[in-house]
Amino acid sequence: MSTCIFCRIVEGTIPARLVYQDEHTLAFDDITPQAPVHTLVIPKRHVAAVQDLGEADQALLGRLLLTCRKGATDKGLAESGYRIVANTGRDGGQSVFHLHFHVLGGRHLGWPPG
Repeated sequence: MSTCIFCRIVEGTIPARLVYQDEHTLAFDDITPQAPVHTLVIPKRHVAAVQDLGEADQALLGRLLLTCRKGATDKGLAESGYRIVANTGRDGGQSVFHLHFHVLGGRHLGWPPG
C-alpha cells in the first residue's frame, strides 16, 4: 500500500467524494474547501510536483487541464468563472506531494491571491 494520501484515494483505500475520473485522472472534492466549490484534480500515476514532469508528460498535462474544465463545468462554474491553481514545492504552498490542481469557484476570487 502507498503512503501518499492521494495515491491511496486512487487505490480506493481512502474514501473521497468523486467528481470525475478517467483512465489517467481523478477529480474529487477537497475536504477543507477554500471556496464554495473546491475540487482537486490529480493524475492517477504518482508525480510529486510540476517540477517532476518532463516532455513525455505533455499528454497527461493536457488531460489534467481538460479534467479541471470538466469538473468546473459539472459544478456549474463555466458561466461565472473559476480559478485553477497548482502549488509547487514548500515555498509555493504545496502540502501534499502528489501533483494536484485546485479548481476553485462559486464566489468572486480576488487578485493577487496571496
